[in-house]
Amino acid sequence: MLGIRVPDPDEAMLISGGKGGADGAPFRVVVGNRKFVMPFINSVSYLTLAMQEAQVAERCVTNQGIEIVAKAVCAFKVAADEQSIINAGQRFLSDQQQMPNLVGQIFAGHLRSIIGSMTVEDIVRNRQALATEVLDASKEEMGRLGLLVDSFQIQSIDDSGQGYIAAMAAPNIAAVQREAAIAQARADQAAAEAKQESLRQQAQYERETAIARAKNEAEVNKATADADRTSAIANAEAKQQVAQAQAQADQAGPLAEAEAQRAVFQARTAAATKQAELREQELVSERVKPAQADAESTRIRAQAEAEATRLQAAAAASNDRVALERMIIEQLPSLVNNAGTSLARANVTVLNGSDGLSQVAAGLVTQALAIYNEARAGLVTNGRPVDGAAADTAAPADGTRETPARKEPM
Repeated sequence: MLGIRVPDPDEAMLISGGKGGADGAPFRVVVGNRKFVMPFINSVSYLTLAMQEAQVAERCVTNQGIEIVAKAVCAFKVAADEQSIINAGQRFLSDQQQMPNLVGQIFAGHLRSIIGSMTVEDIVRNRQALATEVLDASKEEMGRLGLLVDSFQIQSIDDSGQGYIAAMAAPNIAAVQREAAIAQARADQAAAEAKQESLRQQAQYERETAIARAKNEAEVNKATADADRTSAIANAEAKQQVAQAQAQADQAGPLAEAEAQRAVFQARTAAATKQAELREQELVSERVKPAQADAESTRIRAQAEAEATRLQAAAAASNDRVALERMIIEQLPSLVNNAGTSLARANVTVLNGSDGLSQVAAGLVTQALAIYNEARAGLVTNGRPVDGAAADTAAPADGTRETPARKEPM
């Protein structure tokens, strides 16, 4: 817009004409703001506030008389306060390009002055101290010019080929080289040891691998042999089992036949035993039972005859006991003979031979004696029993009691 001016951020606007600036300045300073400028009355100029650089390359002599070339760089700018802008505007507004040359000359002068009081060793070994001293020495002067130094650095120190700096550095270089050689030797040794260790480990690995491979092969061979042996044993056992099964199968027929024959024999034996038992029962029914019946009939007949005899003896007891006893004795052979005849007619089977016959005969005699004893016991004389036996207590063989007959007087 006509009459309104605005400076750039890195510049200061200087308005001259009309009313002047503060503190009797011939112009007013505007930084970062717009300002109305009256045409044909005010004049406007711009002063840069941007960073600038000044190169310094100066031959200097140390307090040792050794000439060196010092190279440095200085970074500076116009300070942002109004007074510094006024100072810089009054000095550099018409020719702002001369600021780097002027600043370089100022720093070159201070650099020569300070290096002249130092040794080469101090300059080389402590460049930052040299730069700090030069900066401090130029600060007041730069402030009067309205300039602010942001940085000052010593770039290089050169003795122009005199070899002093190189000789000074030789021990250090030698030491460094020595240390470097030692370090290199150590590195080479370490590399060689590492290589040897690597080779040793590789050999150890190869040896262990070979051992492991051999052991593995041995284990595989052993496992194979065990498997073959196990397979052979299994095959042999299988063949043996097959042979046993075949033998058992071959023996199964004869064993079954023998078992069948044994069962038949047992069945026949049981049948024979049963038949013998049945035959024994038949013999008992056919022979023993009839014989027992005949014997019982004979015994009953003998008892009856004995009872008759006893009654006769009782009747004749009062007359002649002795004659009666003789008559009984005379009748015994007839009784035994009758019993024997009855036994002969009986269909009796004697199972035990001569012993059985003896037993039968003894039984007949025993029965005859029993009949005799009973008859004798029944005899009474004059109303009293023979041999003191009570007549009224004598009992027949069948267990009945009978009162003896009493003889009435004639």
